[in-house]
Amino acid sequence: MQDELKGQVPIVFATLKVSGRDAAAKQEAANGMQQCVVETLGRFAKPARVYIVNALPKTRSGKLLRRSLQALAEDRDPGDLSTLDDPTALEEIRSALKRGPDQGR
Repeated sequence: MQDELKGQVPIVFATLKVSGRDAAAKQEAANGMQQCVVETLGRFAKPARVYIVNALPKTRSGKLLRRSLQALAEDRDPGDLSTLDDPTALEEIRSALKRGPDQGR
């Protein structure tokens, strides 16, 4: 994601194994992800935002469409999505970006 000060900052789109969690559990998971990155890689790599979603955009063969995630995060056209397995996953990413992160800066 573009950042005025740093150029680009990492953001996270994640799914949880147990669905239907409440907002507090999602917040706790997001905080845990950020803390794990800080402990493993260092504070400089801490994700600026964490979005908890139900599904990630994948191809029919199960590969994650990272370029589409980056394009949506930067408010660009995601391009050719003919290999997308579940189109609703992209819509969920769009709505997550509009509603805001589960854990901000």
